Amino acid sequence: MKKGMISILSATAGAAIGASVVGKTVLREKDKAKSMADKHLALFLMMNQWVKVKQEGKSISAYLAENGYKKIAVYGMSYAGETLFDELKDTEVTAAYGIDEKADAVYTDEEVFMPEDDLPEVDAVVVTAITFFDEIVEKLSGKLDCPILSLENILYEV
Repeated sequence: MKKGMISILSATAGAAIGASVVGKTVLREKDKAKSMADKHLALFLMMNQWVKVKQEGKSISAYLAENGYKKIAVYGMSYAGETLFDELKDTEVTAAYGIDEKADAVYTDEEVFMPEDDLPEVDAVVVTAITFFDEIVEKLSGKLDCPILSLENILYEV
């Protein structure tokens, strides 16, 4: 009788522990999915604002030039970063290089540095990775003596 009761208790405890582990894993995955959804929504809204700016006949290059930023670096070499490089081609503002945590995995013709590399001087850094802006400012502020700007903010100020 004791043996049977111990087996039942062991099985019940094992099931409870298993359910707890599965539950925590599901919650972690749910939080990760929510975070990615929030990031993609923020990116979509920023890109939508970019389209509106273009439709109004305004440009990021004019904004940057008017504020004295003739040579910039672009932080974040995903879609928005590549689009910013393309937008600045043949304008008075030069995108000198990119900065990205995954610089080794970025496929582009542009020069791309990792944040911890020695970064050449520029007039400003434009951050396209908008959901990590505060962390990026903290990381770069001691390395470069120039303003660190959010592309999102620029698009709403243009």
